[in-house]
Amino acid sequence: MAATQDPPSLDTLTALSPLDGRYASKTASLRGWFSEFGLMKARVRVEIEWLIALAAEPAIGECGPFSPATVDALRAGARDFSVADAARIKAIEATTNHDVKAVEYWLRERFATHAEVLGAQSFIHFACTSEDINNLSHALMLSESRAQCLVPQLRRIEAALVAIAHAHASRAMLSRTHGQAATPTTLGKEIANVVMRLRRATGDIAAVECLGKINGAVGNYNAHLSAYPSFDWPAFAERFVNGLDLRFNAYTIQIEPHDYMAALFDAYARANTILIDLDRDLWGYISVGYFRQRVKEGEVGSSTMPHKVNPIDFENSEGNLGLANALLRHLAEKLPVSRWQRDLTDSTVLRNMGVALGYCLLGWDALLRGLGKLEVNEQALQDDLDAHWDVLAEPIQTVMRKHGIGDAYEQLKALTRGKGGIDAASLQDFVRGLSIPEADKQTLLALTPSNYLGAAEKLARAV
Repeated sequence: MAATQDPPSLDTLTALSPLDGRYASKTASLRGWFSEFGLMKARVRVEIEWLIALAAEPAIGECGPFSPATVDALRAGARDFSVADAARIKAIEATTNHDVKAVEYWLRERFATHAEVLGAQSFIHFACTSEDINNLSHALMLSESRAQCLVPQLRRIEAALVAIAHAHASRAMLSRTHGQAATPTTLGKEIANVVMRLRRATGDIAAVECLGKINGAVGNYNAHLSAYPSFDWPAFAERFVNGLDLRFNAYTIQIEPHDYMAALFDAYARANTILIDLDRDLWGYISVGYFRQRVKEGEVGSSTMPHKVNPIDFENSEGNLGLANALLRHLAEKLPVSRWQRDLTDSTVLRNMGVALGYCLLGWDALLRGLGKLEVNEQALQDDLDAHWDVLAEPIQTVMRKHGIGDAYEQLKALTRGKGGIDAASLQDFVRGLSIPEADKQTLLALTPSNYLGAAEKLARAV
């Protein structure tokens, strides 16, 4: 039997998750929202704002009012919440075995010497179920991380792609439909396609409204109305939730039903799918030589093949975005499902929001890094175009159709399909023999795979 050993102390080398280990520096920006500390801080903020709102309501005279100095002191408790404060809550939780109740007890302890708060301490967590605090905390975490971290990173990817699209708007490139030589495009236009897809997807992420509720144990204000039966609690709750820059959900069970979360996580996953598509395309373009990658002094591409410059950034991006989507889709499918008025399956799952979004951030970072290394190999692009004059069969048969030549497609099919390597001279001889107006004939004779680009350049510059 193998000997047991004590676990090593926790640091970036011993962390179980690579998000907190190998990749900790790349995901650190999310810790303030999605760590245990971040969740505690959000809970403290919600609890304090609820107490302030109660104290400001004349109909709830037993609670307040608070002086401006007391309000400032309370908000400072949320604003200045520290790791040491979080550790104290954790210590209280060791006794309560309840994380939200531990926050309530910490607030009573934290403001025990403040006369106005002490007088209103029974209104800390007043009429609330834990989920009243948690759902608002999660909504704040998702809303703020989206606005301050995640959407800005997607916008940075978009900006990098726009720069490539504009820089190479006119750079002709052979298309590859079904992997085969097809109608030419431009490198810039192909990147512009991704710009527009990502722009729409990012807009969808930003447009999801984060919802919240504070309506008690099963969503009916039962406890609230037992204490203040004539007070308009639904209107008060709506003002409170909206005051947190969230949207009020008036109809819930014990939990806010998480439908908006499903929409948000699905929106992130759709953006990731677009970027996985881009990762794979760029990987392919590097493979056929359309792009080179800038090398960094001292880096190694292979442990045995010194010549290798692997497309590792795009591979890392694809892999991490795949992990992100697996988690995001589980979150989207699981969270809106709760047995009857409440089960606890969402609680442990919600603690992994930061993991899913951490893998998003990791994948986006790798993609940005890869984009920054790309150099266009213009000779490779040109050589590929020059080797495929057969792609001009399309415009030739189209002009023939314009002039009523009924078997135009069949004639070009016989000339080009499956022949491979048909040259300029063969195509131009065919054009010279056509019974079409001379002006159209000259237009076709002037075409090359490099200039048969349609509106590609214009479209690339328009993004």
